[in-house]
Amino acid sequence: MADPSFFVGIVGNIISILVFTSPIATFRRVVRNKSTEEFRWLPYVTTLLYTSLWAFYGFLKPGGLLLITVNAAGAALQVTYVALYLAYAPRDTKVKMAKVVVGVNICFFAAVVLVGLVALHGAVRLFAVGVLCSALTIAMYAAPMAAMRTVVKTRSVEYMPFSLSFLFLNGGIWSVYSLLVKDYFIGIPNAMGFVMGTAQLALYMAYRNKKKLVGLKEEDEEKGVVHLMGQVELGQTKVPSLKKGLSLPMPSSLPSPLHWFGNLIKALSATPLELQSVLNQHERVGAKEEHHDDDDEHAYSSK
Repeated sequence: MADPSFFVGIVGNIISILVFTSPIATFRRVVRNKSTEEFRWLPYVTTLLYTSLWAFYGFLKPGGLLLITVNAAGAALQVTYVALYLAYAPRDTKVKMAKVVVGVNICFFAAVVLVGLVALHGAVRLFAVGVLCSALTIAMYAAPMAAMRTVVKTRSVEYMPFSLSFLFLNGGIWSVYSLLVKDYFIGIPNAMGFVMGTAQLALYMAYRNKKKLVGLKEEDEEKGVVHLMGQVELGQTKVPSLKKGLSLPMPSSLPSPLHWFGNLIKALSATPLELQSVLNQHERVGAKEEHHDDDDEHAYSSK
């Protein structure tokens, strides 16, 4: 009968690959818009180093095949993301990011592999690489904290995809795996990742409808301005009121549909200052008309 840790490890592979593929939608947008916008590059560089080192740890650890498969796949995806970000990032960001990639993902990783294979041996080698992997795992789980700050600041989850919240599942399943194989280098950072991933999920659920509600509020305000401007503009061309001894107004005095359409266009483009000006003008015109009507009624009654 197969070891339960193997089945848990397979589930962990599936969930981890889902996490690694979560930025695909982000980079579709980057490629479509030919801009990295406000998306941050540090999580991809950090995750590339993280997956590379865990693949090396799996190579050193007896029975570490499942660690090799999932992290090799993750490293390949992260290389793609880093390359796309470098292709579409602004020049200053591109130069800074390229320096970090060369220094961390190439030089530092090569140094770790060289020291691990040549200078260290046995349990000491596994311990040293395990501690390094654990530290970077915590950094990887903490990297989306920047996106969480952006969510709170903008009250929108636009820059934190929901799929990143799968981190809480990823941390949970690998925590169980670590207990089964008694590997605390895997367990401790993934337990922390489970907590952080749960916090991200809660934040996403709290702000996922904020952008939609703000959009509806702006739309309602725009409709209110259009309605008010329409009433003001149409009110300036009042149909004369009926008085005793006065005939009905001629049809030509009524505003045409084209005039109404023009008022609607003006209302759509009105600024608050223009709206206030129209309202003041309307109040003055209304006051003059009321005063004129009172004079007419007084003159008629005196007859």
